[in-house]
Order: sequence, then structure tokens, then C-alpha cells
Amino acid sequence: MTPTYHLYIDDSGSRDLDRDLDAQNGSRWFALGGILVAEEDEAGIRAAYAEFCSKWEIDYPLHSYEIRNKVNRFSWIANLRSRDQAEFYNSLGDLLVNIPVLGIACVIDRLGYNTKYRAKYGTRRWALCKTAFNIVAERSAKYSFENDRRLKIYYERCSPKTDQAILNYFKEMKEIGMPFNADTSAKYKPFGRSELDYTLWDCKKKSKSSPMVQIADLYLFPMCVGGYDVSHRAYSTLMSNNKIIDCHLSEEDQLARGVKYSCFELRREKGEGN
Repeated sequence: MTPTYHLYIDDSGSRDLDRDLDAQNGSRWFALGGILVAEEDEAGIRAAYAEFCSKWEIDYPLHSYEIRNKVNRFSWIANLRSRDQAEFYNSLGDLLVNIPVLGIACVIDRLGYNTKYRAKYGTRRWALCKTAFNIVAERSAKYSFENDRRLKIYYERCSPKTDQAILNYFKEMKEIGMPFNADTSAKYKPFGRSELDYTLWDCKKKSKSSPMVQIADLYLFPMCVGGYDVSHRAYSTLMSNNKIIDCHLSEEDQLARGVKYSCFELRREKGEGN
């Protein structure tokens, strides 16, 4: 039986190209990403997830936004004593760094994307999710191929329109290959069409009740905010524990195979982020 990696992805930020261009925090980006996991490791990860939830008497999905902001189903965190809050967050951190997964994502800076493409392409600009999906899927496929595995992709269910769009992106990658301009993307060493067709095995949706999708959500936010602040605690914790794919790549290989921070040129000119 052919061994596989499973890529679980969630999204972060609005897909709307022009939404809140000058806003802070989550509105600054759109991202798709999450975790890569070897199929044989999933049972152990699910067991660790169940143990954590049992300890804290949680019988609902772990949602990154709610946990960070202590709202909705996680508003009870705000009522804990300081030491108990610290114990909860440390326990969650232990779960995330001790399971055998790797974080991978494509994070697109919304202002940078529009500065680069709006004047030239206007309403013909690509959907942010098309760019992000192609990049994170291709980089995960490269990693899978190099480790003699094929790749199954699982994404969190959204609207019927968005779900169908993701399936279309997947199908086009297998049939056509990477859709980007060959000249401008050459430095990223794009994966060949035949290799993509072979490596990309399946693409299916999952509900938020999936423990693996929830873990993808918990991994994605740190990778997003790390594009703007490498000292952010959640991001630096994952990096120091070698839980992001870049930690396993040379500096040269990170350009074509690591977490992609797209359209961050304006940020870098200001001395911000990755």
C-alpha cells in the first residue's frame, strides 16, 4: 500500500480582496495552511487530542480565535486564576509541540497583494485562496514526493461555492500543473505537472469537529502572525521546537519549499516581518 502524508488546512482572514486594507491583525492577511502528518501517526495524535480535551472537560472544537481571546465557548478561561490560565495554555502548547506534525502555510499580505496587482489587473486579480491553495498544496506535494509518499489534502468545509473552488484548484493542478508565470516563478523551482499528478492523490472536505482540522487551525495562526512578528510567542515556540517545515530545510530550500510569505515586500522595506 502506498504510504501517504495528510495535509490538513484551514483558512485565516477574509477572502475578500479589498477588505480592510489598512486594518490590523487578522485583516492584514489571508492564509491557507495547517499541518502535514504521516498517515500512521494520526491515531496517536487523536489520542493525545482526546486526552487534552478530557483533562479540561472540553467536548466542543478547539477554536484558535476563541481560545486566544477567551470568548464564546472558551470564555471560561477568563474566569480561571492566573496560574490556572497559565496551566491551560501551557498544556495546550505541550499538546501542539509534542505531536508528530509539521506546520506549513501560504500567508498573503493583503495590502502587498493589492499594491502589486490591483492597478494592473483590477477585477481580474486572482482570488486569494487560489494563490494560497496552489502554493501550500505544491510545497506539501514536494515534501511528500521527496519522502516517497503521496499526498491527501483535507480542508475545512466552508460554503458550497468555496468548497467547489478548492476542488477545482486541486483538479487543475493535477491536469495542468502550477498556474503561475513560468519566468517569474522559476526561482521557486515549480513541481512538474506529471509529479503533481502522481503525488496529489485526493482532496476532501472535513467538518470543524475533526480533531486534525482543529489542530491545523491552532498551527495556522502562529504561522500567520509570524510573518509580521517573528518574536510572537506562539510562532517562536513552534520554531524553537522544530514544528514548522522551515526548521527542516536549508535556507536555500526554504524559498521553494518552506512557509510562503507572499507579497510581503512592502513589509520588508519597512523592516517588518519575514
